[in-house]
Amino acid sequence: MRVRSIAGLLTAATIAWGLSAPFTYATDISFWTWRQEDKAAYNELFADFTKKNPDINVKFESFPDENYPTIVSTALAGGKGGDVIHTHAYGWLEQFVKSGYFVKQDSSNMPSLANMSADALLSGTYRADGQVYSLPFASQTLGLFINKDVFEKAGLKAPTTWDEFITVSKALKEKGIIPLANGLGTSWFNEMFVASFTGPFLGQDFVSDLKTGKATFKDPRYIAALNKLLELRDYMPPGFEGIDYDTAGQLFVSGRAAMLAGGSFDIATYKGENPQINMGFIAPPAAKAGDIPQATKFYDGGYAVNAASKNKEAALKLVAWMGTKEFGDKFTALLGNISPIKGVEVKDPLLAEVAKLNETAMPHINVVYFRFQKPTGSELLQTDITKMMSGSITPDQLGADLTDGLAKWYKAFQGK
Repeated sequence: MRVRSIAGLLTAATIAWGLSAPFTYATDISFWTWRQEDKAAYNELFADFTKKNPDINVKFESFPDENYPTIVSTALAGGKGGDVIHTHAYGWLEQFVKSGYFVKQDSSNMPSLANMSADALLSGTYRADGQVYSLPFASQTLGLFINKDVFEKAGLKAPTTWDEFITVSKALKEKGIIPLANGLGTSWFNEMFVASFTGPFLGQDFVSDLKTGKATFKDPRYIAALNKLLELRDYMPPGFEGIDYDTAGQLFVSGRAAMLAGGSFDIATYKGENPQINMGFIAPPAAKAGDIPQATKFYDGGYAVNAASKNKEAALKLVAWMGTKEFGDKFTALLGNISPIKGVEVKDPLLAEVAKLNETAMPHINVVYFRFQKPTGSELLQTDITKMMSGSITPDQLGADLTDGLAKWYKAFQGK
C-alpha cells in the first residue's frame, strides 16, 4: 500500500507540475550558407531571433564557396540539407526551384515579401511561374574605390568623367603611383570589372533594348564601351594579366594604388585590413560631364526554405523574421552590406554613399538577365575578356561571341 501511495503521489506531482509549468521541446533548425566569414554576425542575429522564439534554435552551418552549389544540390536531391538554405540569386536559383526543392513564398507564409522592392524580389523569383522562392538578403554595388589620402598627397581630385579619369591616371603614373589596382587574374571578378566601366556608357536604354531583342551585344554602343576598356591597360599594374582580385585589393589597401574597381561587398574587408584607410566609394567615370552617376547593382542571393525540411513552420518563421526591419538594421550594421528591406537604416557613412549610388544604378546585365541557361553570359564574357585585353581578339569579336553564344537559348538574339 505504501509503495502504491508513493507512486500515486509522484504521479500526481508530475501532473500538477506539468499543468503549472508545461515542458516544451525546442526545435532545432539549420541554416546552410557559403559565407563562412559571417558566422559571428549570423550567430548574433540568430540569438536575437531565439530570444523572441525560445522554442526555436538555429544552427549556422557553412561550406566552402567553390563547393557550395554541389553540396547543396547533392543534399537536396537526397531529401536532406539545411532547413533554411542561403541561395545565390537569379539563374543559380532556378535549377533548384525547377526540381521542387524550395517552398514557394507568398503572402500566406511570408509576410516579409511586402518589405521588399520589385527589383529585389526579381532576384528570388522563378521565371516559369513568377513566384518567389528565396527572400532577398543583400544588394551589392559595383563602383570605384578611391584612396583619399593618396589623391590628397598627389594633389589630385577623384575623377567623375572618363576624360578626367584618364588625365588623373596619367598624373598618378608619373608620380610612381599605380592608378588602377585591378588585374585580370580572377575570372569571376573580371565580368564585374567590365560591368563597372561599361555601365556608364550603356545606360538603362541599352538594357531595355537587350531585353526586347532590339539590341544585341554586337550593338555599336557595347563595342564602343569595350573599346574604352582597352584604354585602361596603361594604368593597371605591370603584369596585370596575372594579378588576381585579392592582390589588387592589397595594392589598394596598402596605398600603392590610388583606385580599384570593386564591389561594396568588400568595404568591411578593406576596413578590417587597414582600419586607418581613408577611402571613398564613387560611381565609375561617366561618359561626359552632367551624366547621372551610374554605378551597377545586383542582388546577391536570398533565404529559401527546404521543401524536405521536417521543421518547415519554424524555418518559415525564421526567414520571415529575416525580412523585417529589425533584422535588416542589425544585418547592415554588422556585415556592412545593404539590406534590401525597405526603410533600413544605413549608419556607416561610406555605406550611405553606396545607398545613394543605388538610387540611379543600372542592373548588372549578365548576372540579372543572362545566367539562366548554358552557356551563360558570365561564362562567355569571362572567357573572352582576358583575350580582348591581351589583344588576341577585338571588341567586335567579343560582342559577336557573347551574342552568338547566348542565342543558343536566348530567343531574342536568335537570327541576329
